[in-house]
Amino acid sequence: MKSKQEVEKFLEEIRVKVISGVKCLLYLNDREKNAQALLDLEIAPNKRTEIIMALKPEDFYRVEEGRFGDLFEMYSFGKMVKGLEIYIKISITERDVVCISFHEAEFPIDYPFK
Repeated sequence: MKSKQEVEKFLEEIRVKVISGVKCLLYLNDREKNAQALLDLEIAPNKRTEIIMALKPEDFYRVEEGRFGDLFEMYSFGKMVKGLEIYIKISITERDVVCISFHEAEFPIDYPFK
């Protein structure tokens, strides 16, 4: 389990690197549920970046294993967007910040810092 300070440091690293242009924020748009979420929420793709840049430690859910788990930690968050709880999974890789998941939560999210 990550501490609240570790999560804040992770989020700050994303903000600094994306705003400064050191890293790009990439999205896995080839995943059907990520693309469907944009349609369901009726939001433009760039709205995702605003939502991610506004994440707080209180939105943190957990660090997960999976596709990038062997190389990079994957932090998961939840955020209410237009009345829906959205599940967001992000990794900071050597080259970019990658948003692996951005879709409606498939189950209730437990927020350890709320």
